[in-house]
Amino acid sequence: MKKIQLLPPRLANQIAAGEVVERPSSVVKELLENCLDAGAGRIDVEVEQGGVKLIRIRDDGWGIPQQELPMALNRHATSKISELEDLEAVGSLGFRGEALASISSVSKLSLTSCCEGQEAGWRVKTEGRDMDAVVAPAAHPRGTTVEVRDLFFNTPARRKFLRTEKTEFSHLEEVIKRLALSRFDVGFHLRHNQRTIHQLKPADSQLERERRIAMLCGPAFIDNAVCVDVEASGLRLWGWVGLPTFSRSHADMQYFYVNGRVIRDKLVAHAVRQAYRDVLYNGRHPTFVLFLELDPTGVDVNVHPTKHEVRFRDGRNVHNFLFSTLHRVLAEVRPRDQVAESVSLEAPAASGVGGLAAGEFSGQRPMALHTAGEQWSERPPAGRVSDQLAAYQSMHSAVDQLLATDKPATPPVETSSDDGEVPPLGYALAQLKGVFILAENAQGLILVDMHAAHERITYERLKTTWADQGITRQPLLVPVSVAVSQREADCADQQQELLVRLGMDVERMGPETLTIRQLPALLRNADVEQLLRDLLADLMERGSSDLLEARQHEILATMACHGSVRANRRLTLPEMNALLRDMEVTERSGQCNHGRPTWTQLDMNELDKLFLRGR
Repeated sequence: MKKIQLLPPRLANQIAAGEVVERPSSVVKELLENCLDAGAGRIDVEVEQGGVKLIRIRDDGWGIPQQELPMALNRHATSKISELEDLEAVGSLGFRGEALASISSVSKLSLTSCCEGQEAGWRVKTEGRDMDAVVAPAAHPRGTTVEVRDLFFNTPARRKFLRTEKTEFSHLEEVIKRLALSRFDVGFHLRHNQRTIHQLKPADSQLERERRIAMLCGPAFIDNAVCVDVEASGLRLWGWVGLPTFSRSHADMQYFYVNGRVIRDKLVAHAVRQAYRDVLYNGRHPTFVLFLELDPTGVDVNVHPTKHEVRFRDGRNVHNFLFSTLHRVLAEVRPRDQVAESVSLEAPAASGVGGLAAGEFSGQRPMALHTAGEQWSERPPAGRVSDQLAAYQSMHSAVDQLLATDKPATPPVETSSDDGEVPPLGYALAQLKGVFILAENAQGLILVDMHAAHERITYERLKTTWADQGITRQPLLVPVSVAVSQREADCADQQQELLVRLGMDVERMGPETLTIRQLPALLRNADVEQLLRDLLADLMERGSSDLLEARQHEILATMACHGSVRANRRLTLPEMNALLRDMEVTERSGQCNHGRPTWTQLDMNELDKLFLRGR
């Protein structure tokens, strides 16, 4: 056995560097966080060879006094916390005091700084086997510059794990993007191999913030995003969430910040995924730039060396707040929010790209592809939705049973307008191939997938009716006995009241045995044992579960699919217009139950481009 001994300072720092410094982007993250904690208003980043050869970061923050410079490179030296109470309410991005010591142990590092009131700046370098700091005067304005050269020069094994220059720089650029999205009040400038990549000025107004987001995430994101700003119970959520139709094949455009710190958290991911559950296409990922603000004492940021993960003290409250807020925001998106402000069909309009006024398009009498024996009219006859939908609501028997009610399924909506304004989805022109509805609104042409649209309308009606009627329970003819762990059985005992509200009667028959005697009627054909196991897993992990509701909604979605108008069903113009009006008042009507879009718009500019008009 070897003797127990203290590790040399350099070796200890290099071991710590294995947690903090993974690649050049890790160095940039730590140094940029220090800049922001120092009150910087502008940060300049210059890198060479993806950051392996050189990383130089300069800020205009408070700076570091001369006498504190040598200590800044020591391990566990920080100005951000001084006692245990500070650790319980961390308000800065950095606080461990490991970054500079770890970075200096695997690179050639120099730090130059000047404080307000100092006559000159000072530079500190680490040299020698014991990393002795050498301080010397240096010209420098107020602020700090950190220069990191030859990363991993003394740990060649670590350097072998680095990727190509392009890959390393893409990781580094992503770090800057994340921080630039979190601090709109700070300007960021990035140069790579003497070439300017980003020049981001401080963004104070809403328009400037959205412009920065468009530069970093692409203009398509901000064009397809909804603003969020909700505050409740000491929590505030604000930012931008992408429409369900603007989804991605990878989770690469998801930025979530807690008190300004970018994080990856399972609880947050589940809340967001649950909010998008009804509207996102299978296998797709939502897009968002969201900021959660709460009391620092309500979140523990000291759970991971890189500070990417956090732990909420009241995780259930945070989860419910995130889910309910995003669920409501997505549900409230209507066609009127996705098209420009409505204008009158008869009102004169400015000439379009091709010289044809929008009013001329509206005044034309286009050839109907299918009008079901009716003549086209400028304004369809007025009528209530409940009357006009009757012809195309040939429901599945199960749908009929659930929707059997004396009151109309949707509020009465007139199909014509006395003030001459065009509804967001306009008025039907014709039906194409028995599948699509062609309509004209103030901006141009609307195309609607009639089955997908009616499927969403029926689904939302089924959910509303189901919620109003409450959960119908059905006793099992033969109770099902399930062998579980003692922890799962204890959870079932503790959550007995919740299980009853969810429609399940679960009785504990022994230390590791549960018996299911009753289920929600809609789930009578489900795999009872697996359903209970999944439900208990949710309850143990998050303290709550939406599993039963999700399963019931899946069944309702299937019923809605079978109970909606099918392809090749011929509709009259009043029926088509009734469907359009119903879409305008139905939650989540932009997507069917499977997350596919139900309608799309081609405005006059797009139509002109199709035919090269005005060129």
